[in-house]
Amino acid sequence: MLALVLLSIAAFLAGTLNSIAGGGSFLTFPALVFVGVPPISANATSAVAVFPGYLSGAFGFIKELKAFGLQSLLALTLLAVIGGIAGALLLLVTPSDVFKTVVPYLLLFATGLFAFGDKITTYLEAKGKEQKSDNWFLTLLVTTYGGYFNGGLGIVLLALFSALGYRDIHLMNGLKNLLSFILSAASIVTFAIAGIVDWNWAIIMMVAATLGGYFGAVIARKMSKKVIRILIVIVGLSMSIAFYFI
Repeated sequence: MLALVLLSIAAFLAGTLNSIAGGGSFLTFPALVFVGVPPISANATSAVAVFPGYLSGAFGFIKELKAFGLQSLLALTLLAVIGGIAGALLLLVTPSDVFKTVVPYLLLFATGLFAFGDKITTYLEAKGKEQKSDNWFLTLLVTTYGGYFNGGLGIVLLALFSALGYRDIHLMNGLKNLLSFILSAASIVTFAIAGIVDWNWAIIMMVAATLGGYFGAVIARKMSKKVIRILIVIVGLSMSIAFYFI
C-alpha cells in the first residue's frame, strides 16, 4: 500500500511538472527504485509512466507541425524510431552494475541541462545558423539518448533544434513533444518485448501522470516557472547524490 501511494503521488507530480516545465522523470525513476524495482526496469517503467503526456502536448502545436512539411516530419519520425530502438537496445545490453554506476551522472547531466537549458538555447540561437539544416547524425544521437535514458530529453531536443537553426519556439515545442512520443513509443515496445517493464506499476503511474498533466495545465498559469525550475533542480541534484551513494 505504501508503494502504491508513493508511486501514484510521484507519477501525479511528474505529470504536473512535465505539463509546467518538464523534469517529471526526476520523480518517477527514483520512486520506482526506492520501492525495489531494479534500476534498468525502473528506467523502462518510468518511460512508460510519463509516455501519454507527450502526444497531448504535440497536439497542442498541431498547426505548426502541419506547416512544417510532411517530408521533413517523416525524416525526423524515422530518426526518432531508429534512435528510440537503438537507445533501448543499448540499455538492454548494459550490465545492471554498469547502469547503476552511470545513473547519478546521467541524472546530473539531465539536471544541468534543465538548470541551464534556457541559457544553452539562447547561446545556440546566437551562434546558430539562420537557416534550418538537417543533421541526421546529431538528431540520431539525441534520440538514442532519449531511448536509453529519458531524463532531460525535452531540453536536449530543444537545444538540438536551436543548433540546427530552428527559431519558432512553438514549432520547436511541437517537434519536441512529437519526437519524444515517437522515440518513447519505439523504446517502450522494445522494453516490452524484452519483458523489463513492470506493467503493474506502469499502468497505475500512467493514469496518475495523466491526471497530473491536466492538473499542471490548470496551475501553470498560477505558479512561477522559476520556482518550479528551482524545485526540479533541487530534486535532480538530490537524486544524483543519493544514487551516487547507493
